[in-house]
Amino acid sequence: MKKIFPAIDIKDKKCVRLIKGDFNNKTEYEMSPVDQAGKYKDHGFKNLHIVDLDGALTGETVNLDIIKEIVHKFDLKIEVGGGVRSIDSIQKYIDAGVEKVILGSAVIKDKNFLKEACQKFPNKIALGLDAKDGYLSFLGWKENSNQLTLDFLKEVNNYGASRLIYTDINRDGTKQSPNFEETTKVANVSNCPVIISGGVSSINDIKKAKGLKNIEGIIVGKAIYDGDIKLDELARELDA
Repeated sequence: MKKIFPAIDIKDKKCVRLIKGDFNNKTEYEMSPVDQAGKYKDHGFKNLHIVDLDGALTGETVNLDIIKEIVHKFDLKIEVGGGVRSIDSIQKYIDAGVEKVILGSAVIKDKNFLKEACQKFPNKIALGLDAKDGYLSFLGWKENSNQLTLDFLKEVNNYGASRLIYTDINRDGTKQSPNFEETTKVANVSNCPVIISGGVSSINDIKKAKGLKNIEGIIVGKAIYDGDIKLDELARELDA
């Protein structure tokens, strides 16, 4: 595992964190998304994970201007997700200069959308799989599908996604440590490198992730905002 992705979730132009994806259970933070990105840059981080929560709810690129500003101000490799449901939306993000666009809900409803996107934008598409008790969840985690994550992955494994972000919803925002066991199962099946997401609680989770195979990186959100992981401590893991 080489990459650490500090996370920025944007809602109403603010940095927020949700517990288990619940919009009624959110914490707002003082720092603006642009300032937060600058802070990560100052600490030496090269990768950034951004979720447009307004986009997740509307299916539009609501916070495109903020994301553009972050791209232009700081030389960061950014992956963006949240309500990307059309080729047009992907194009807007690619034009804005993001490194990867994350597709989630839209792909679970229509696998061909993933295939088309990967063909049109080679090496730019990340597949976001969010699961609860082994089953995929979608539409801002409001709906559960009856599809097992591993079954779905086997079906789309050859479509050309360049990265897979696996989130255990039951862990997300809870700081109870990621679901390493389930993530390892996903990584063993996946044709592309996997990013661990959801539940990072301490620097020990980062250290543990480093020992796993086919894991490209880990996303850290709430633990940073709440001070459980200090940025300089996290930054040291970049070089370790």
